[in-house]
Amino acid sequence: MALEEFQEFRKILCVCPDCGKIVRLSDLKLKTKAETENTWLDYYEYRERLLSGREAEFDAVKGELREAARAEGRRQAEVVFNNAIKQDFRRMKFDPSDIKPVLNPVDFLVFQDMNKSKEITDLIFLSKKLENPMINRLREQAKTSIENSKYEWLVARIDNEGKIEFE
Repeated sequence: MALEEFQEFRKILCVCPDCGKIVRLSDLKLKTKAETENTWLDYYEYRERLLSGREAEFDAVKGELREAARAEGRRQAEVVFNNAIKQDFRRMKFDPSDIKPVLNPVDFLVFQDMNKSKEITDLIFLSKKLENPMINRLREQAKTSIENSKYEWLVARIDNEGKIEFE
């Protein structure tokens, strides 16, 4: 029905009172000098413009915010690492950025020289000695799997929006 009405509006011709130009009714952009009452659509369009402006502002600083958050996370991770790790681990003089928390069943993985050279020279599992038999059994199973080469290496890429892609 709306399409039929629009087609009918194309058939109606109007003459502009100011310039005398002939135009179709469907092409008119009507304006009035009188004040009109706002509708829900006016409010919606206003909010949409505000949101678009805020999105543009955010896009301009998104990279800077992400980098600042990354730096702050690294700083906090180093503090947590230094507070949580045993003195024995600290004496090993690992680069804190080479140490990644796993927490269960092992506490940390150290990718030796990951940030100093092009190649990782060693992969070290670090854990505090515990009296928990279940954790110790899991650790022993992990050790046995590695010694017997019974593991699979999968690479998953996670982008900034949380999308996971396996290679």
